[in-house]
Amino acid sequence: MTGNDWIIAFAAELGLEPLDAAEVEDLLDLAGVAAHASERLAAPLTCYLAARAGITPADALARARAMAGA
Repeated sequence: MTGNDWIIAFAAELGLEPLDAAEVEDLLDLAGVAAHASERLAAPLTCYLAARAGITPADALARARAMAGA
């Protein structure tokens, strides 16, 4: 199973629509900013916090970049 296959299947398991290409790119960039600004463990946890906050990946990415001074 590819990573993309996994994400599509997991979204279906959760009763969600799959992520679109822009969301995927923003989430990967968000994870990268978090990991490079601190430690690698911050990447998945930052994405989780963004989801809990109910903000879009693009908004989360903008906030993370501002925090990181990027």
